[in-house]
Formats: sequence, C-alpha cells, structure tokens
Amino acid sequence: MTAHPAGLDSGLLSPVRAGTPVERAVGDEAWLQAMLDAEAALARAQAGLGTLPAWAAAAITGAARAERLDLRRLAVAARESANPVVGLVSAFTAAVAEEDPKAAEYVHRGSTSQDVFDTGAMLVCDRALRLVHADLLRTAAALDRLAERHRDTLMAGRTLTLHAVPTTFGLKAAGWGLLVREAADRVGRLLDGRLPVSLGGAAGTLAGYLEYSAVDGVPAADTAASAYAAALSKAFAAETGLATTPLPWHALRSPVADVAAAAAFVTGALGKIAVDVQSMGRTEVGEVSEPPVAGRGTSSAMPHKRNPVLATLIRSAALQVPALAGALTQCLVTEDERSGGVWHAEWLLLRECLRLAGGASHTAVELCEGLVVHEERMRANAATTGALMSSERIVAVLAPRLGRAAAKRLLSESAGTAARTGRPLADVLAEHPGIGPSPGPGELADLLDPATYTGAAASLVDHVLERHRTS
Repeated sequence: MTAHPAGLDSGLLSPVRAGTPVERAVGDEAWLQAMLDAEAALARAQAGLGTLPAWAAAAITGAARAERLDLRRLAVAARESANPVVGLVSAFTAAVAEEDPKAAEYVHRGSTSQDVFDTGAMLVCDRALRLVHADLLRTAAALDRLAERHRDTLMAGRTLTLHAVPTTFGLKAAGWGLLVREAADRVGRLLDGRLPVSLGGAAGTLAGYLEYSAVDGVPAADTAASAYAAALSKAFAAETGLATTPLPWHALRSPVADVAAAAAFVTGALGKIAVDVQSMGRTEVGEVSEPPVAGRGTSSAMPHKRNPVLATLIRSAALQVPALAGALTQCLVTEDERSGGVWHAEWLLLRECLRLAGGASHTAVELCEGLVVHEERMRANAATTGALMSSERIVAVLAPRLGRAAAKRLLSESAGTAARTGRPLADVLAEHPGIGPSPGPGELADLLDPATYTGAAASLVDHVLERHRTS
C-alpha cells in the first residue's frame, strides 16, 4: 500500500484530470520549479544589463532545481508569511550558498514575493495551456474528419428535446469542430504574447530594482532609471519567454482573468460536445457511442451497462470551470497596490481551472477520435417522425397561395391527424379540402421526404471545412 503525506491531492475526487499530462504541468513541484525559473531568469536578466555578476547568475541558475528544496516544508512555512515565496527565497538562497556563498548575495535582488509568484504562475499557465492548445487542435482535426465523413448522414434535428427539422450529423460535427477551434484560438492568443512577467517591486514602482542597479553603477537620474526599468522588463521577458506589460500588474489582475476566461470557454465548448454525446447515446436513441475500451464504463451494480465515461468527465469539468473562472474574475476587484487575501485567493482557483481544462481537453481527444457513429439508428430515429419533420417546407410551398397563417393552420391540423391516426402525412394532406389540386400526392411525398430537406447543411459543412483547410 502506498502512503501519501497528509493533504496530498492525488486526484481521487477529480478523475477528469487524474493521470493526464496537465497534472504534472500544474502540480506543486511544477509550480515550485516555475518560481525558481523566475528567480533564475531575473538574475540572468540583471546580469545581461550589467547589474549582477554573470558568475552569480550562472550559480543561481544552476541551483534553481525544485528537487533540491523540501516542498512540504515550504508549504507549511507559508503559513507564517501567507505566501510560499518568502520561505522559498530563504531555502533557495541557502541552496545557492552551498554552491557559491558569494552568489547567494544576489538571489532575489531587488525583487518581491509577488513578482516571483506571478511570473511563476504565468510560466505554469504557459506550460499547461500549450498542452491544452495541442489537444484542442487534435480534437478539432478529428471533428473535421467526422464532419467530412458524415456530410450527408441524415439525422433528426432536435429543438427543446423534440424532433424539429432534418439535419445531418456532418453539420453537427462541424459545429462541434468550430467551437473547439474557437477555443484553440482563444488559448493561442494567450500564448502569443498575453502571458506577462511580473516586475513591480514592493508596491509597483520597481524602486528596489532601481536602487540595486544604482549600487552597481546605473545612474539614479530619472531618464537612466526609466531606461533601466524598461530594459530589465524586456530582458526578464526574454529570459522567461513571456511578455511585458505597460505597467506592473500586482493589483491589475487581467492576466489571470484572461486565463480564467479562456479555460471557461475551452470547457464550455467541450462540454457542448459531451452533453450531445450523452443525449445521442441514450439507450432509446443510440445514435453515437464512445470508443469501446474493455472494462471502461462498467456499473458496480448493473453488468449490462457501459456508461459514457469520457463525456461524463468532460461535462463535469464544464460545470466546474465557469464557477472557478467567475471567482477569478471577481479578483479583479482588489484593493491598494497589493491585496491582503484577494491575490491569495487566486492560486488554487487558477490551478484548478488549468487542471480541469487540461483534463477535459486531453479526454476530448480520445472521445472525438474514437467516437462511433450509428448511421442506421440516425435514419431509424428520423423515420419515427418522418414527413412531419418537413411540414415547415409545405407551409412555405402553400403560403403564396393560401397565406402563411392559413397554410400553417392546415399543416398543424393535418400533422395532428397523421400523428393521431398513424397515416402518412402526404395522404392526409392530399385529402384535405383546403390544399387544392397542387401539389399532388406524388409531389407532396417528395417534398415531405426528410432526406431532401436538409437545407444548406452540406454546403455549410463544405464551407467550414474549406475555411479550416486554408486557415
């Protein structure tokens, strides 16, 4: 039996992300490493500007390895400072001193806890969102293949849970794919210059950085200080691969809110697919099913069942992330130059958003690449209402002669009679005294054939697939 330290989150209550790549990317060790990466990047940036010895930056970078620090001890120590960076700086300084006592003097030089934590957080977001982005693109490609393969596969379109008018499964899959690509675009924009370093010093003025730079020979004049501040921000961003911001963002939390919004859209887009798969996979519907995997989806009590596990996991994430994202957006309302509690409240919310979005994206790849489409059930289900789904079309044909309201009343009466008696709608209409000699029975049957009333579905599928091929 494996023992776990008290409080360790092993994912038992969050199976959507348990065992997926995003877990490692946003776990405690990854977060610790990201903060150490921020410390090392800052030292290299300062060294590149001549305000820190190159040999010290090299020693700091060499020591910046999470495995050298006691993660649990840092977590417990954070109770004494309300954030993990104070204890981290102390422990990291000691680790650097073991290698080079002189270099230890340059650790965290001029910096503050929030610069290190927020830069680390953005590094974690970058690494996690790259996993999400790759999975979304893979899922979108799978959905494009489904849309192309089932471009003309007839199925009943449903509104308010009931058969409405005919559509195609290809159009449904194309819609899913469009949502997923829109989610990928949102994530891509974040990865393309929207995740910034944090560089503000104690209260957003960079005073500590500037003071230490003056010690190392940078003139304290306003113009020189301004130029150094801009150069340091640019160098720090280059060292981390993140972006710069016009102003320090200690109390301007839009970067975190942006990540939250993207995560909510990602899980919402995937949740739409999941809930459709669940609805279409009901026993009495049976139009799609999840990829068959031996032993998956079994019930503890009912041997005959194979539950839609993948869709269920994705849907669970889609229901959680918007609430978490809403709380993170609420953290925009922060007081002063650094918050006492609002900043701190973001941390677990942000990580859970990334975990759930990453888990859902990873799960969606398997679902969409292996989705089983039962065309015969789609046709059979469409036949249960058959011609009734095309009644809208007859209204349009009769409206020029009878008027739209009269034509609609005629169709409503005839559809009711057909449903009540079980007779074909074409026969009931042909006998209705208000319809007149045209259209005749044969033409009525053709007009009421669901397969011929899918509108622009095929061309819409072609259009969106061509758009994806050329984008």
